[in-house]
Amino acid sequence: MLDPSRSHDGSGGSERAPPELSSLEIVAVVRHDEEGEALARELRRTRARVHHLWPLPPRLPEDVDVIFCELVPQLPQCLPWVPGQPTAALVAVMAALQAPDLKLLRNCAPHGVLHRPFTANTVLTSLALARAQFLYERRLRSRIDKLDETLRAFRCVERAKTILMQTRQFDEDEAYHFIRRRAMSRRISISAVAAAIVDSNDVLG
Repeated sequence: MLDPSRSHDGSGGSERAPPELSSLEIVAVVRHDEEGEALARELRRTRARVHHLWPLPPRLPEDVDVIFCELVPQLPQCLPWVPGQPTAALVAVMAALQAPDLKLLRNCAPHGVLHRPFTANTVLTSLALARAQFLYERRLRSRIDKLDETLRAFRCVERAKTILMQTRQFDEDEAYHFIRRRAMSRRISISAVAAAIVDSNDVLG
């Protein structure tokens, strides 16, 4: 069981939780036993909004920041996001002596694991690290999306240039400057002009 007194001494319990954790919406999907209640209390000491749920619902709540959930076989089917695109940090809760189900862990892809019995420090550490890992992965996905968008725009411009070179007998520089002038005169992006050229060519055959 988590010892609440650990949070109020000088050992660095949840009273020293980073202030940014207080704005979080946290769902603790753990059994209503002594340890489950202690986990919920410790999470509330961060001043975050904490909801304690059990049993595991068919679909976990959306629009939350962190989910602590018992590691059970049906967990992957209950996650409210597309695999590989989590909308919240996930912490899998399991017993220290429980043999890890590696396939289940891969399918859930948690950002952290919290083993029973808990301590104040392990709860806070798992919360902070899972949230940090989730934010890091989200930044990476955002960068990848932007790179994909840039690559698509580049390919579209290259195709538009090829169309102009074939239909108007422009050389490559002339084709690019034609697209650029149209973009400037219409105050839109070069990629938007390129997309219009490609689309019109596709329509006209």
